[in-house]
Amino acid sequence: MSDTERITLYAASDSPFPHRVRLALEEAKATYDIIWIDLMNKEEWYEKKVNPAGGKVPFLVYGGPKLQPDEAPTPESFKFAESVVILEFLADIFPDAHLLPADPTLRARARFFYHEVDNKLLKAFLGWVFMSVPTEALLSTLEYFQSLLPPTGYVAGEWSIADASITPVLARFMYSATTGRGAFKPEVAKEALEAFESSRFTRLRKYYEDNMARPSMAKTWDQAELQPRFEQRLDRFFKTGIINSEVRVPLPPAQ
Repeated sequence: MSDTERITLYAASDSPFPHRVRLALEEAKATYDIIWIDLMNKEEWYEKKVNPAGGKVPFLVYGGPKLQPDEAPTPESFKFAESVVILEFLADIFPDAHLLPADPTLRARARFFYHEVDNKLLKAFLGWVFMSVPTEALLSTLEYFQSLLPPTGYVAGEWSIADASITPVLARFMYSATTGRGAFKPEVAKEALEAFESSRFTRLRKYYEDNMARPSMAKTWDQAELQPRFEQRLDRFFKTGIINSEVRVPLPPAQ
């Protein structure tokens, strides 16, 4: 890869947002570098030298030389954040990968889907894991996304960045449901898992299994790596009420 085409992705293994971008990069068979960021102990250089607008991930640098973790990208390189923006950029620069469908109606379907994931599913999932939102509220949201799927295949027929947008969230839902890890009682996870494995979610479950079976997911999903970081996040939440950089829940007063 020449310097003008080098892709550097700043990512965190426990966040679904950079996970989306990695899926798209793998599906495009792109060559790229990863610089890992620990969101629970974020290095000072990252926000100071790389992403001063809050220090969030993912963050993508397009162009310039190979970067070291504490090195600032060159001024000439193209630098931007927000996972959906990055996904659409990758669809543009890798047209042969068909990360978005060529048909305008299918492209619109894909775009609608991933905007709905950000507007509805992420909120429902975080509410269930951290804020004691009833399981049925999450299940109803999952049922809505199931209704958006075609009878077979992926969101827009062939795999697209719409599928990249939701699969990391579904994988993390299944992690919590199968391990019982979350700010809830064990029976809450059991209820969610039993519902997902019932006939109510036959289509969504098949869709999830199809995505999990793709080589891109096998390369980017490591539940054993997620586990200790998720435990750190849960511990921080119980102590501070912080879910992520944008969401904090007031803790009840000490008794």
